[in-house]
Amino acid sequence: MSKPPLYHIPYTFRRVENLHILLWLIKDACWALNLKIPALIMIIPTMLVAMLITYQTRKITGELLHNLAINFWITANCTWMIGEFFGWDANLIGPYGLREFSVLPFGIGLLILGYYYLVYMHKPGLEEQVQQQTKKVIQEMEAKGRN
Repeated sequence: MSKPPLYHIPYTFRRVENLHILLWLIKDACWALNLKIPALIMIIPTMLVAMLITYQTRKITGELLHNLAINFWITANCTWMIGEFFGWDANLIGPYGLREFSVLPFGIGLLILGYYYLVYMHKPGLEEQVQQQTKKVIQEMEAKGRN
C-alpha cells in the first residue's frame, strides 16, 4: 500500500495562520464579553491578516478558495457583531438587521466552498496540480530567502 504524498505548507504561511487564529479569538472573546471598543479594534488586524493569508496562498488554488471563504466568513462575523453592538441586528430595514445581512457573506463563502468540493476537487490530475503549485510556491520562497 502506497502512502499518499505529503502536503507541505511553508512555515511562514503557517506562522501567519496561527497569528490569525489568535487575533480572531481575541476579537470573538471581546464580542462575547461585550467589550465593544476592543472588539471593533480587533476587526482591523483580524481582517488584514486574513487578507494577507489569502494573498500568500493565491498560487495554490485549493488554499486560495478556502481562504477567500474565510475572508467572507469573518466579514459576516464582524457584520453580525456590529449589528449586536449597536442594536442594528433587527429591524434596520424592515424586519431585517445586520444579522440577516450577514447571511450574504456567509452565503458567498459557502458558494466558494461548494464550487471547490463539488466541481474543482473532482478535476482530473488535481493531486498533481496541487503538488506542482505548492512546490513552485516553496521554490519561489526559497529563492527569495523566505521559507
